[in-house]
Amino acid sequence: MISNRRVPYRRGVRRPSAPVTYALMTLCCLIFLIGPASGLNPSYGTGDELLAAQRAYFRHWGVVPAELFGGSPRAALTPATALFVHGSWVHLLGNMLFFYVFGMMTEERMGRVQFTLFYLGCGYLALLGYACANSGSGQSLVGASGAISAVLGAFLFLFPRARVTSLLPFLFFLPLRFPAWLVLPFWAALQWLAAGRATQGPGVAYLAHLVGFALGLLFAWARFGPATRVKAAPAPAPEGENQP
Repeated sequence: MISNRRVPYRRGVRRPSAPVTYALMTLCCLIFLIGPASGLNPSYGTGDELLAAQRAYFRHWGVVPAELFGGSPRAALTPATALFVHGSWVHLLGNMLFFYVFGMMTEERMGRVQFTLFYLGCGYLALLGYACANSGSGQSLVGASGAISAVLGAFLFLFPRARVTSLLPFLFFLPLRFPAWLVLPFWAALQWLAAGRATQGPGVAYLAHLVGFALGLLFAWARFGPATRVKAAPAPAPEGENQP
């Protein structure tokens, strides 16, 4: 038997306590709203002026692989700052949906301090891994995708039997429930296929997703081990088709 503290949310059981997840989501949303990508801050102007401000903003706070390994202390911090910057409303909302679905249970299982360090550390390394593989690229990379992918990897190890509600486009977006051990490896396989077809330039950093997912899975395995894996009951987890 396991204590209620480690039992995932279900009908009649309280939701997991996840203040770090909520705080990180709130911070990402606030930074996006006051930045140029939201289009809501009039200080950045409109039209071409706004586009130029967005490019400068992403270059300053995002990861630019060609600059990262130049020895600049500021550039070395960008894999951390980039985790809180998003390029569009779709980018932000897609990431926050995945984080909300999988972050709460993972945070409660790990604990607040460990989860915070896990999220920031894996996110940093995921973006660093992408930069290493694209060291000559001058394209800026932003977003929490690498860190959230690590959360997905840890969730897969900790709660493999938790049921995830998925919307499948080839089934007319019918909401169907599948266990995490089926949904998340399928998601990772899609990232792998997409990364193989990706070209250098603007787009989704699928390699960062893969690095983050692998780091999260390895961390959960090393930290908790198979003996402490939680046997999760079915949990509501709405998942869209947008990739983190």
